[in-house]
Amino acid sequence: MKSIEELYRMYFKDVFLYVKALSKDDHIAEEITQDTFFKAMKGINKFKGECNIRVWLCQIAKNSYYTYCKKRKRVDEAAEKEKQLIEENFVERRLVEKEQAVILHKVLHHLEEPYKEVFHLRVFGELSFREIGEIFEKTESWSRVTFHRAKVKIMEHLKK
Repeated sequence: MKSIEELYRMYFKDVFLYVKALSKDDHIAEEITQDTFFKAMKGINKFKGECNIRVWLCQIAKNSYYTYCKKRKRVDEAAEKEKQLIEENFVERRLVEKEQAVILHKVLHHLEEPYKEVFHLRVFGELSFREIGEIFEKTESWSRVTFHRAKVKIMEHLKK
């Protein structure tokens, strides 16, 4: 019987090409071929010589490849389920956000000036308090206080 090193040198290319034909991927073929020779090394005493050693190695390679595919399928399925859950949560979150935005706009619609406009400029216009003060020809502090009061009024409406 030849040593595993000799078997590796003699049959590596054959096993690699066989797995590459199955997988259509050099990296997978390399990984499976390495795994095949590792398994062959561990189980060489089980080889009875009833078939060509190349056939035995290719059988190990085929079984390793199928095991790899089954594991890969489970991983892919798990990833797909996770992706689907993320998408569902995103859609749910967007619906809730949209619903909350509609409620907020209804409350804003009934808010008196200048609270309505200050809140609108700060939240939706993303303006600084200094910029809002300039628009109203008031101070930055006035903008802050008015915005705070607008938030309080909105919270009161939302509690009703």
